[in-house]
Amino acid sequence: MDSEDLKLLLMLDERGSLSAVAKQLDLAVSTVARRLEGLEATLGLRLLDRRANGVRLTSEGSRIATLAAPLVDQAARIGRAASALGAANAAGNVTISATDLIVTDVLAPALPQLWQAAPGLSVTLRAQGEVVSLAAREADIALRMSRPEGASLIARRIYEIELGCFASADYLAGRDAAAISLRDERLLIYDDSYGRIVETDWVAKAGLDGAVALRTGSTRALLTAAAAGGGIALLPVTFARDAGLVRLPLPIQIPPRPVWLLTHRDVRRLPAIRAAHRWIAGAFARLAHT
Repeated sequence: MDSEDLKLLLMLDERGSLSAVAKQLDLAVSTVARRLEGLEATLGLRLLDRRANGVRLTSEGSRIATLAAPLVDQAARIGRAASALGAANAAGNVTISATDLIVTDVLAPALPQLWQAAPGLSVTLRAQGEVVSLAAREADIALRMSRPEGASLIARRIYEIELGCFASADYLAGRDAAAISLRDERLLIYDDSYGRIVETDWVAKAGLDGAVALRTGSTRALLTAAAAGGGIALLPVTFARDAGLVRLPLPIQIPPRPVWLLTHRDVRRLPAIRAAHRWIAGAFARLAHT
């Protein structure tokens, strides 16, 4: 019996729907359902009451969930202890590829936490927008704005970036921001070096391609151009506010952009890679609370 399947049962009891569990774990709903069906088959019990308006635990399911809770907690504690021991023994160099601002504003400030947990580890941070080949070992880990295809890659969504349209106070001086039509402005957006991302899709669907005055793979360039009064930039909210830019109200909000952590299957279990994964996840968790 897999403790991870018992964990799914507990999460379903807490959250009340397969879709909520799937979203939190970044799994397909069908995967969650299949694993719970497998748990039912293993135990020989009907754990779920499947209804038209959702799924809930049966009385047997509730009883198993109660018994499973301390086991799942103990498994999690063992996992955390093993992670700490593994991090302490991790050594070597890990090359991480990410965008310029993720490297400078998310990862670099978190390096002391990495070396506290894994003092024998060194890292190479490659700030670049172009997609690198993990199969060719151009990097060990990549942080990307779009999910790639490929059976050899392990992709994990670790963060969602809130997006908005921003300009400098000087650019907006004497104007009603709520009355601005983006079609009549100079838009500053990302180019296609990140692949197909939320911002470029949103611009295309809104019919704003004709207003684009700048495309670049550098978040820092977008921030600098907007701060200089060059136009209205589509930017991550956290970074734009830190730069003192003003957010414009939009009739249709831009969906959040996921950040994907990518690793090649062949190296994912190496102690150094696992330690780097935990460090990156922690860096983004701290960003979420700033």
